[in-house]
Amino acid sequence: MCLIAFALNADPACPLLIAANRDEFFDRPTAPLHRWRLDDGTEVLGGRDLRDRGTWLGLSPRGRVAMLTNVRQPTQEPAARSRGELVTRWLQSDGDAKRFGAGIAPAEYGAFNLVVGDFHAGAWHWLGNRDPEAPHSTSASVLHQRPLGAGIHGLSNASLDTPWPKTQRLKAAVGESLSSSSDWLSPLSRALVHDQPVPEPDLPHTGVPVDLERALSSPFVRMADRAYGTRTSQVVSVRAAAQGFAVTMHEWTHDPAALVSGLAPERARVETLVW
Repeated sequence: MCLIAFALNADPACPLLIAANRDEFFDRPTAPLHRWRLDDGTEVLGGRDLRDRGTWLGLSPRGRVAMLTNVRQPTQEPAARSRGELVTRWLQSDGDAKRFGAGIAPAEYGAFNLVVGDFHAGAWHWLGNRDPEAPHSTSASVLHQRPLGAGIHGLSNASLDTPWPKTQRLKAAVGESLSSSSDWLSPLSRALVHDQPVPEPDLPHTGVPVDLERALSSPFVRMADRAYGTRTSQVVSVRAAAQGFAVTMHEWTHDPAALVSGLAPERARVETLVW
């Protein structure tokens, strides 16, 4: 996944709101949003990477949440382990983020940002294997970690809350959604499918060619020439209910064939949980 904005306890009526796009190569096999189980029986709600068996955004019925982006690198070296397993490992675990992080060997994974949360404990943390001050470096020997407080946060392919234009756009949409009592989903869906690159002076500088920076600068990515682009958009909303909290997860799957032709018809799926 390459873009996430999320609100933590920013509104008493909606203590958790997530909006996210996953960018991936068209030929990577993926299962859409559904309920599935890990080998130990842990139930996961989310899409699934069918190649390496992990996910990029997952929830458990116990109130645990994890979401992942990669960190852009000038060159990509093969990693020993898939980043997507970090999400499922958090959902399987029952300890806190400090104990979880102690079990991660940062050099075994490609560059990543990972946000983990325990909704019932009210504990949220960011973890990453790149220095937040130099996220596009190749060093991965240290695991960085910090707690997250209330507010609206954003992640793309740098570090937490790096103010890239597309990250700022999606964070603003999350804020607009929280302030809307009726049509809260529309600001998020509009921001997630915004596909206009930003002007060159506003482009990030991550070490990749400028034409690639430009193509990746919009929230919704279209790169038909590289058979790559935004494959799914997801929104998670947690709201107070008569009993506990009602969790709703929307997913729109974008057809790779339609992305090549310049259109992106959406097939919406909705799943619910109670926490």
